[in-house]
Amino acid sequence: MQRRRVVQGVAVPGFLYGTAWKEERTEELTRLALAAGFLGIDTANQRRHYVEDAVGSAVASALGEGRVRREDLFLQTKFTFVRGQDDRIPYDPAADEADQVGQSFASSLAHLRTDHVDSYLLHGPSSPRGVTRADWAAWRAMEALQRAGRARLIGVSNVSLGQLAAIRRGSEVAPAFVQNRCFSSTGWDREVRAYCGEHGIAYQAFSLLTANPRALRSPPVARAARRAGRSAAQVVFRFAIEVGMIPITGTSRLAHMRDDLGCFDFALDPAEVEAIERAGG
Repeated sequence: MQRRRVVQGVAVPGFLYGTAWKEERTEELTRLALAAGFLGIDTANQRRHYVEDAVGSAVASALGEGRVRREDLFLQTKFTFVRGQDDRIPYDPAADEADQVGQSFASSLAHLRTDHVDSYLLHGPSSPRGVTRADWAAWRAMEALQRAGRARLIGVSNVSLGQLAAIRRGSEVAPAFVQNRCFSSTGWDREVRAYCGEHGIAYQAFSLLTANPRALRSPPVARAARRAGRSAAQVVFRFAIEVGMIPITGTSRLAHMRDDLGCFDFALDPAEVEAIERAGG
């Protein structure tokens, strides 16, 4: 299977490295991920869980050393509402939402040392239910960034099916991505994935391993791992790719980074994919 896929005309790596919860190791681990072969890096301008400027330092080092070209990299970051921030807010919390997006985006470009990002996500709607006025103000500002070529693609994370459908119906620039925590107990987020498939939205899955310890130990995963001579983690990542997801890993070990990318080097039988899908929920 190809290591890249085309989303709204943009070539996107089929596997992303996530930089959440890395703190003082963020630069080191991002450098390791790039050295291991990851070309897609996911971050956010949310100091509560990310150190975006450390990601930028790692990327700048890789570019400066000639180990990767900017045109080959896929850099994704996010705008996070005040409720998702701690006291280190990267914009004026008293400003209107459109200005907050603009300020946060400018800060992200400075952190990442780039003149554009490849994907810019709304880091979750402002409320657990529905799509609010604030969400629409932020989304319109993001659409303007996409139209200006400063964010090649836009999308939304931590979103319910109803919220996603409302955003897609009301958008002027259709979301390219959904990024959700993917639980096997909900059929691997089956309803949202199905909606994405129907409407040409690429689904990014995070916490595929940490959210699903029982699935990792399930008989279908164990059988596939034995048959393919692979680890349970590799089987779950390969399953995700074969059902159309873009998985995200946040591993802090170089050996696991390489193993994770090894999921492109084998395939699951259709019956194995179906069994893992059924075992999920």
